[in-house]
Amino acid sequence: MIRISAPDKATAGEIIELKAMIQHPMETGYRRDSKGEIIPRNIIKQFRCTYDGNIIFEGEFFPGIAANPFLTFHARATRTAMIEFSWTDQHGERWSEERLLTVS
Repeated sequence: MIRISAPDKATAGEIIELKAMIQHPMETGYRRDSKGEIIPRNIIKQFRCTYDGNIIFEGEFFPGIAANPFLTFHARATRTAMIEFSWTDQHGERWSEERLLTVS
């Protein structure tokens, strides 16, 4: 599940706060289950946020990142456009959510 906190409206030039969280176990591949079996590695590798098609924030994740990664960052509202938040895991699976930002 993905949770996004992004304003619906902003004035031109305003700095907006964006928050994104995805529920994901972020298994490192180093832990063992109750039977002593290694829990397979399962991590998100990349996060990207675009505004009007331009990358405004991007990050690469590694096994040291905690489960359910939560990110907070800022952007300047320049025009009415879509903001897309996307994650890609180590297997190439991709999740994304979009929000429309209306700028006046």
